[in-house]
Amino acid sequence: MSQSAFFAFMVFRVGYRWFTSVFRAAPTGVVPLLMGGVLLTTVGCEVLPKGDAQAQRPPGQGESEEAVSVETAIAQTGALDEPLEYTGTTEPVRLVSLRSQAEGRLLDLNVDVGDTVTEGVVVGQLDDRLLLALLNQAQAELAARESEVAQAQAEVNDALAQVEQVRAELEQARADAERQQSLLDEGVTSEQDAERAQTQVRTAEQIVRSAEEQVRTRQQAVVAAQGRVEAQRSVVAEEQERRAYSLLVSPISGAVLERPTEPGNLVQPGDEVLRIGDFSAIKVMVQVSELELAGVRVGQPVQIRLDAFPAQTFRGQVTRIAPAADPTARLIPVEITMPNPGQQISSGLLARSQFQSEQAERVIIPETALEAAGEGDESTIFVVEGKGQDTKAIARSVQIGDRANGQVEILSGLEPGQAFIIRSSRPLKDNQPVRLSILSETQAE
Repeated sequence: MSQSAFFAFMVFRVGYRWFTSVFRAAPTGVVPLLMGGVLLTTVGCEVLPKGDAQAQRPPGQGESEEAVSVETAIAQTGALDEPLEYTGTTEPVRLVSLRSQAEGRLLDLNVDVGDTVTEGVVVGQLDDRLLLALLNQAQAELAARESEVAQAQAEVNDALAQVEQVRAELEQARADAERQQSLLDEGVTSEQDAERAQTQVRTAEQIVRSAEEQVRTRQQAVVAAQGRVEAQRSVVAEEQERRAYSLLVSPISGAVLERPTEPGNLVQPGDEVLRIGDFSAIKVMVQVSELELAGVRVGQPVQIRLDAFPAQTFRGQVTRIAPAADPTARLIPVEITMPNPGQQISSGLLARSQFQSEQAERVIIPETALEAAGEGDESTIFVVEGKGQDTKAIARSVQIGDRANGQVEILSGLEPGQAFIIRSSRPLKDNQPVRLSILSETQAE
């Protein structure tokens, strides 16, 4: 039943009820007039809409050329299978514990949880009086060692002077011995005097050798003393470094996450004073089944959604895959790292991660767009061309791929961004005038 016929029927029904009620109460002469009015009203309701509809059609255009109401969509790329989603918790890219390296009472700790710190900045102070006393003692011992070196060097110098002296005496003894030998050859002196001169030469040579040995001994003493000095300098450097441990310095730049102790407490070497997180980037640990591990690789892009930021989508990548799985659950830990500009993402947030497929994305359309075209690797869809009253449905052959979840891949024949027809009020043909639905017009914009 057409819309105009339905409208006429409703008018006739209402008029009939009114006429019946009036007929029972009206005089006899009025009844024919009432019946004529109802008949004209009914006929007019049926005829006028048809006349208006005919007036709206272009001359010579049949019913087949009427614009068919269609619903369209914009072709977009995607994947048939929805990627699996893994949940994890956000963590700072680095988490460092600042621990005491010396024993002492904590005098000051000038940062608290939530404060930001910079690498190399002093954040606390230990009582260093005992360390300072040990450093002074080591420095005094070093001074004593250096004094021993100076004394040993002085003894070496004395021994060298003694060597020079006995060498001079040796030269004199040799000269005397040569003179006595010459006099003996001339018969001027006795053989006993010549032998005595030779004896003095040998004695002087022995004294020179002894003096030279004393020099070598003193030089070895200097080397030993210098070794003790170097050892003591190492002790002093160690004590200086231990005293430097009284200053608590931030090892990284980041935010303070925990403060386990307070000023006034006694801390031992190894005790944790602060826990600092580096939020320049964020990492998320997820557990991947061994059945899906083959589709995960280091460097693979990951899409991350945070419940704390529902309107944003973040991009990260796989930075590490654990070499061992949980023997009970057969799950492998996978580390995902993503940038954190402005450090807006904090620790402990729920993160939903999806590993992006490495396959090239294809145009995906609903299967309803192919229902009228039959089955097979090749099919026909209708795209929309033109605007306003010139909008037409153009048949186009496309090559289809896999199907899943009511969607189908288009391998060729349709490009992303093109408008195509999802469904129509009646079967279409090529170059068919169409009228877009309100929803379709919104999508086209």
